[in-house]
Amino acid sequence: MLGLMQDQPLLISNLIDFAERHHADGEIVSRRVEGDLHRYTWADVAKRSRQVAHALDGLKLEFSDRVATLAWNGYRHLELYFGVSGTGRVLHTLNPRLHPDQVVWIANHAEDKVLCFDMTFLPIIQAVHARCPMIQTYVALCDADKLPADSGIPNLVSYEAWIAGKSSDYAWPQFDENSASSMCYTSGTTGNPKAALYSHRSTVLHAYAAALPDVMCISARDSILPVVPMFHVNAWGIPYSAALTGAKLVFPGPAMDGKSVYELMETERVTYSAGVPTVWQMMLAHMKANNLKFSTMRRTVIGGSACPPAMIRAFNDDYGVEVLHAWGMTEMSPLGTLCTLKNKQLVLPADAQMQIRLKQGRAIFGVDMKVVDEAGAELPWDGKSSGDLLVKGPWVIAEYFKGEGGNPLINGWFPTGDVATIDADGFLQITDRSKDVIKSGGEWISSIEIENIAMAHPAVMMAACVGMPHPKWDERPIIAVVKRPGAQVTREELLQFFEGKTAKWQIPDDVVFVDAIPLGATGKMQKMKLREQLKDYKLPS
Repeated sequence: MLGLMQDQPLLISNLIDFAERHHADGEIVSRRVEGDLHRYTWADVAKRSRQVAHALDGLKLEFSDRVATLAWNGYRHLELYFGVSGTGRVLHTLNPRLHPDQVVWIANHAEDKVLCFDMTFLPIIQAVHARCPMIQTYVALCDADKLPADSGIPNLVSYEAWIAGKSSDYAWPQFDENSASSMCYTSGTTGNPKAALYSHRSTVLHAYAAALPDVMCISARDSILPVVPMFHVNAWGIPYSAALTGAKLVFPGPAMDGKSVYELMETERVTYSAGVPTVWQMMLAHMKANNLKFSTMRRTVIGGSACPPAMIRAFNDDYGVEVLHAWGMTEMSPLGTLCTLKNKQLVLPADAQMQIRLKQGRAIFGVDMKVVDEAGAELPWDGKSSGDLLVKGPWVIAEYFKGEGGNPLINGWFPTGDVATIDADGFLQITDRSKDVIKSGGEWISSIEIENIAMAHPAVMMAACVGMPHPKWDERPIIAVVKRPGAQVTREELLQFFEGKTAKWQIPDDVVFVDAIPLGATGKMQKMKLREQLKDYKLPS
């Protein structure tokens, strides 16, 4: 016997319709490429998204055709989120931090038909358009009078001219909720990038889950500034959760330096934000140097890579901001876990609570996870047994777009490539990437733990731990360090700093001072490139 309930598909168009009907005057603020602030409402987003839908129909695009974006966080990008997917086409957010050759490969692999871009990225478009034969239409996200006289891009149209005169009335089509809604390519650290192809159902379920109290706790009372880019896993789903709840959105546009982000947070009374550690590093440095405090900011989600304990403590102790440590992947839409305390943990001493907050958190309903040994046997949830992390759930991929890489699943579970432990309360702790873990004398050393200790030193701005070949121990760790501007620290002082904080055999054999640590397009450290830079390095005898 089936339940006697209405059968309505979970579609992204439902989100924007709900935001318009129930939170029409909710504010969207964007710093534009031009430098000024643009303000309007959820009702405006809905109307202009429907104009986008008419514009796409006018191009005679087929159902599931891909529409690419190369854009910052801003109101026009938000309109494309709803206008493209709402019509049954697939939104493809391209990462502008990639090399032009990678942009070409990805656009051709995705078979993009339209590319909408911020004028900041015109040089990229000029470099790639001749090599992307399937892209039929280029749309510059600007006013008609901001279009360059000679861009070199055939039939280039401005976004405002493209949607001008289009009706704001549009009947969103109804279709299978499992239809593709958007796609995002992995960073491609090994081989060509692979695409996660999200569905309307997975996206809406993810939006619900992200807004839960023990997850991002997003509500109509919030003013949210997503520092995480909209071109990186849909800004962790925040635009969709904001529409679902009617939260105010504040977009930083291209101004991602610490000073600009802080000032926007203050003027727009931001209560909540999300981003990777490298962005917060810049903002905290600006605040410390200028003796600044937050007026309204109360919590931030930090993910993308492990957040150094020193950063969590600085946010909490110096600025009264709760850090919600998170973990996920492009292949998971991206949220997998988020670290909020349980009721029984609220009475623990502050130090004990902090030890929990340093973990990546508990699984969100919809996601299941386990750690397994080399034979695939599940390991106990004791906070000590370390193994390969596997996940499954309705917003976790079953395979990559076009079957790239074959079937990734192991008995229905997706192998994340992370090494982790899970404690008795279900809190996940990532100890390493499987390709970054260091094996010395038959024992495993967590590169993340070594990096966290180094980052706690006041002279260290960034640190990356890698293993180097050793004739006796197989591998030994070294730590590559970027010093803070004006700071002084010696190799010996840093190595001494490790004493008493980890086992003696886990202390790095050496410190290598570098000008910069290579970062990927999403702000993660690229240890493969770092190893290439250090290919001539020899361990001290």
